Amino acid sequence: MNNNERLSGILLHPTSLPSPYGIGDLGKTAYEFVDFLEKAGQHLWQILPLTHTGYGDSPYQSFSAYAGQPLLISPDHLMELGLITSDDLTGVPEHDPEHIDYGSIIPWKQSVYEKAYLRFSAKEYHETETYQAFLKFIQEESLWLDDYALFMACKAENDGVSWLEWEDEYRIPSETFKETLRETLKEQIGFYQFLQFIFYKEWMALKNYANQHGIQIIGDIPIFVSMDSADVWANQKLFQLDSKGYPLNVAGVPPDYFSATGQLWGNPLYDWDAHKKEDFAWWISRIRHQLRSLDILRIDHFRGFEAYWAVPYGEKTAIHGKWIPAPGYELFRAVQAELGDNLPIIAEDLGIITPEVDALRKTFHFPGMKVLQFAFESIGESDYLPHQYKDPGCVCYTGTHDNDTTLGWYMTLSSECQDKVRRYTRCTDIADFSMHMIGTALGSIASYAIFPLQDVLGYGSHARMNTPGVAAGNWNWRFQEGVLRDELASSLKEITNLYGRY
Repeated sequence: MNNNERLSGILLHPTSLPSPYGIGDLGKTAYEFVDFLEKAGQHLWQILPLTHTGYGDSPYQSFSAYAGQPLLISPDHLMELGLITSDDLTGVPEHDPEHIDYGSIIPWKQSVYEKAYLRFSAKEYHETETYQAFLKFIQEESLWLDDYALFMACKAENDGVSWLEWEDEYRIPSETFKETLRETLKEQIGFYQFLQFIFYKEWMALKNYANQHGIQIIGDIPIFVSMDSADVWANQKLFQLDSKGYPLNVAGVPPDYFSATGQLWGNPLYDWDAHKKEDFAWWISRIRHQLRSLDILRIDHFRGFEAYWAVPYGEKTAIHGKWIPAPGYELFRAVQAELGDNLPIIAEDLGIITPEVDALRKTFHFPGMKVLQFAFESIGESDYLPHQYKDPGCVCYTGTHDNDTTLGWYMTLSSECQDKVRRYTRCTDIADFSMHMIGTALGSIASYAIFPLQDVLGYGSHARMNTPGVAAGNWNWRFQEGVLRDELASSLKEITNLYGRY
């Protein structure tokens, strides 16, 4: 990232796009959103992790750190490839255009993909350019794809339960047994390879379109991976696990702004000594893969590279954990040695940030984050207030996917804090409050200013994406077709120009 740049953009996960199929995808409306960004004078599109979601449909709990989300595959694209017909798209589950019902959408899309794969597997399709590109893809991506496809095939064979509940030979397989599985589960493995091929074909086409229109994609990876993932199953020696594969300690954070009992994420923790012995090869591979698919990478919970909160496995809350040092300096020096010094990485440095965490971030010149909502939780001074920013090399957000929408947040403030934020943003009409907060972000010295689409649209709490610590009802918001009007783009472009970001 260039600290002299002044750019801005919108945070929106592709699942939130309009679509006739119950969930946003990488089809027509994704390209229309890029067009809107261009009309609105924006140069950044920030998304959440694109990975294949598992428990709770959270992008931060995935079956793989590499595999793309199959639900984002566009049925229309499959029709263009001749893999399904319009008849195959009948019976789309009834759905709320503003919310995703994963329970009904997942089995319907799975059935569509199975029909597509059946045609893709037919001998007559093997002579097509698409099939030849597929063979090249599975060869080039074998480092992660082989383990992922085998893991998902085994998972299907075991009725979808966590791999910790599999029989011993599946849970901790020998190389000989893996080879046997690759033969007996060949069709299922091919299906998951096919889905990844189609996903990345669509994603890279969309990314290229965005780049051609002056839009950079900011992606996101969580520091930790899901326990029920191909990453842990296939690399058990790299994690703090017992001899049966169960975690010894799990990840979380102590009590903070979001939760009085902390957040118990439950992810397995890394065995950093094991990573050091392999010269951090797993991490280098992961970051290299992400930077091929994205322009800029935000790493969630960056502070965990300096020290991480370890909670004994089986605890009900995150209160009884402890901080354990992590080898952040060694890790990022190894990554730089392989991928170059100027890594386009944003460090999510929210929560309990110590001088040691700041020192780690600054050593590698990773921009940190400033969230405007945090600036007005009291009537006193705050490091999150724009007039307190000392480093222009930061990223200013009105809010993130974990915050309420700006309007929804405002409605929960005390009258004193509401008064302060109105005066600070020069807002005289609450109907325009979200745009005034966006203007405050744009007017800051931060190199990048990012705001959720919900704030551009002025939506309240009904459009919130995630409530940390709440297990149900998250990650399902969508916007409706027709709301991205030309007048809205013009208004956003005008205020963006005003603050020198276009």
